Order: sequence, then structure tokens, then C-alpha cells
Amino acid sequence: MAFKNYLIFDFGASNGRAIVAKFDGNKFNLEVTHRFDNIPVYITSTWYWDILRLFSELKTGIMVSQKAYKEIKSLGIDTWGVDFGFIDKNGHLLSNPHHYRDDARAKAADVVHRDFPPEKIFELTGGLVMSIMSIYHFYNLKTNDATELSNAYKFLMMPDLFNYFLTGNCFNEFTDATTTLIYDQKNKKWSDTILNKLGISKDLFPEIIQPGSKVGNIQKSILDELGISNIDVIAPASHDSASAETGIPVADSKANWAFVSMGTWLVQGMETQEPVINHEAFKSGYGNEGGCEGRNLFAKNINGLWIIQQCMEKWRKDKGENILWSKIDELYPLSKPFDSFINVDDPVFLPPSADMPKVIAKYCVDKKQNIPEGIGSVSRCFYESLVFKVRYNIEQTEKITGKKIELMHLVGGGTNNKLLCQWVSNALGVTVVAGPTETTAVGNLLMQLKGTGEIKDVNEGRMVCRNSSSIFVYEPKEKMTWDAAYERYLKIL
Repeated sequence: MAFKNYLIFDFGASNGRAIVAKFDGNKFNLEVTHRFDNIPVYITSTWYWDILRLFSELKTGIMVSQKAYKEIKSLGIDTWGVDFGFIDKNGHLLSNPHHYRDDARAKAADVVHRDFPPEKIFELTGGLVMSIMSIYHFYNLKTNDATELSNAYKFLMMPDLFNYFLTGNCFNEFTDATTTLIYDQKNKKWSDTILNKLGISKDLFPEIIQPGSKVGNIQKSILDELGISNIDVIAPASHDSASAETGIPVADSKANWAFVSMGTWLVQGMETQEPVINHEAFKSGYGNEGGCEGRNLFAKNINGLWIIQQCMEKWRKDKGENILWSKIDELYPLSKPFDSFINVDDPVFLPPSADMPKVIAKYCVDKKQNIPEGIGSVSRCFYESLVFKVRYNIEQTEKITGKKIELMHLVGGGTNNKLLCQWVSNALGVTVVAGPTETTAVGNLLMQLKGTGEIKDVNEGRMVCRNSSSIFVYEPKEKMTWDAAYERYLKIL
């Protein structure tokens, strides 16, 4: 059987991968060909992304993958959202892009909101209003007369930068552009009001392209450097959340379904035909993001597995050994259930911490709860709290949209935690369909398949995903027990 090979690059906030998808016209299989860490650099009181090393890893991934698979039809790149950089008129990168968790961005949000209230930003853009968004870094650069902004020729989001380095072509991909809080999603253009307020010229922004569009060919200098033949570069939904949502193997399209993409951030929401922009949506912390083929993602970010990842760093350091995640999965089910809760979205859990278990303990003390002690107890506190945050948000979603959620899709790496998936079903009282873990990569692939004419649309692509993936179904249990614990959680929240 003849296979066609597609190369997927998925850059997450802590690591990245090159993945080759072998597609036979009906289903695919995925193989990771290269893995690498994504470690930010802290220097002169600022957090930066190490973009030059990341691009070097991208080139290594291309070289390794083509050596293994010879002919590769196309490649596509997705990354996290909100972060960006600039090139000058000579095409050179101006400074390393800043990390979204840098303190200066959060401080700028407070200043911006004095003249530009958050709800006004939401009305103008429809986007998710969070202090990590691009608009606040833009404000910082402008007020500090930053060299990179004053010399900028074009603005490029992270995946757009990688595509530019590969092809020499400048584009802004649609889904990632909507994470800036500068793009007007209702009118499908950059917001004149916001740009005027920031004092930013519209000329800074290149053409916006849709997922499935061809970006270009790899530059000859890179082909010669790596000793490879040309590969077409296709833009997927280049924000990883939009790619993850695209790749969901929807089990029942007639049911009212919602999704949670489970990673460092949890992205929870549902598809709508148009952006949902009203006071209730804003008050509940929701926002919109562009999807593929005119879809809208009405969603909310949850400060997700980041918290337990930070705990793990502390535990590994204390024990001087590489504790495995499987060990965590053994310990937390043995701890006392529903003993204490945290609000995972409380600002105290957002920044990097040298001792996240201590931050959790202090939160519990402040809320007059029992203090979780030890790996199992802390982990159980976190996971139960995360599940209840998902339920809380689903109840808000139902109120805003007027639709009762009948089916929940869980995707992403967090679905490897099978007990966590069962708990989501228990807490919500609905069927949960979990998998695949690589939904972001799948969504990336589907837009490459569309861009190269192998499929006609997302619906056909989701059928291909169902043909290719291992899916697990969870039915709710012990609903009354979870309901009672949820009432206690709400009082803490």
C-alpha cells in the first residue's frame, strides 16, 4: 500500500517534536522522529524564548525525518499562541521574542486597562482577555521606545517566524493572529481602534492566510545546508489550541459537544458559528479564537497541568532523582478524597515557582482547609480541583450559549491519565470520549492534507482521525458523591 508522508512540527511551551504522519488515503499513523526541550532563558530580569536554538531543532527535525522517510509531501508548524517577534527591512530578526509569563507583561495590563478597560478590548476583538496576551507586550514595547519596535518592518507570531525563516515569505496565519487581542474577529481585520491607541501602523502586519494555505518552499540555502530536497510548507491552524480542536474525532456531531485540550494550559470550550461577544461571556472569562473553515472556538483557558509540572520539578529536585509520572499516578488515588481544594486559576499559581507545593499549602491555609502533604496528597488536591474547574466552566458555557452539554471530548497528553478522564465524566455526569493524545498533531496534519488536496474539509479529516486513533469512552460513576464535593469546592472558590 502506497503511503504519503507529512511532517508535523508541534512546539509546546515546554518541549517540541517533529512527527511524521504516514497516510494511505484512509488512515494515518504517527511516528515521532525528533524531540527537544523548549527551555526559556532568563536574563537581565526578562524571560525570553530561545528562538535560534528552536529553529536549529526544527532544521534537525527536517533533516532526520527526510533521511528516514525520503519523500515528504509537506510540512506544517504549530506553536503556542500570543508571543511574537519582528524582522527589520533587511529581513533580520530583531531580538529574541519575550516569554508570555514575563512579569512586565502582566504589569503592563494594569496600565493599559486604565484607559482601555478589559470589556472594551473584548468588545473590539472578541478575544480571551488575559494578561499574557500580545497587546500588553506591544504596549510595553511602545512605552519603552523599544529598539525592536522602532526598527520593525514586519510583525510575525511565533509560527509565522519559523515559516519565514524556512521560506523567506511573510504571512500572519489567521488562528494565531486571533490570540493577540489586536485582531477584530467580528469584522475579520486588525482593529483600527486598538492600533491607533497603541500608536502602531497597520503596515507592520503582513497578509493574513487561512489554515491549509501554502506558505512557500524551503529556501535553497537551507536545502543546501541540510542536504535535503524541497518540501512544501503548509500553514495549519498554527495556534496549537486551534489545531487540537481541528483534530477532534467528533463522535456525534448532532450532540451538543464540548472539548478540553489537556496540556500545560487546559483549553476548554465548544465550536460556534460566530464569535460570542456579550457581557455574560466576558464576565465569565471566556473569549473567542479563530478556527478552520470559518469555525469559531468559544473557549476559556485554565491554568492546567502547569501546576503539577511545577510540583514535579520541586519533588525531583528534593529527591535528587527523575521521578516518573507513573509514580504520581500510583500515589494520588491512595490519598484521602476531597480533603482540600484550590482554584487553579488563582494568580498565585500562574508564575514559575521554585516550590509550588508550598504555594498550594499556603493557599489551603489561607482558605482554612487541611494542608495536603506529600506527593500523593498534593497531586490529588490538584487533580480534583482541576476537574471541578472544568465542571464550573461547563456550567458557565451552558448558561451563556443556552445549550446543555451532552458529550465531552478530552484530547491531548492529559488523556494518558485515565483516572483523571474518569473523574471528569463523574463530575459532569456525561459521557467522556478521550483521545487521541496527539490531537494537535492530527489537526496540523489535517490542514496539510487539505492543502495538498488529499481531503476536502475538516469533517472528512475528522473521519480519517476516527479511522486512525485509539479512543476511550468513560461513563459517569458516583455522581452524587461528586456533586456533594463540588458544593464544598464552590464555597472555597
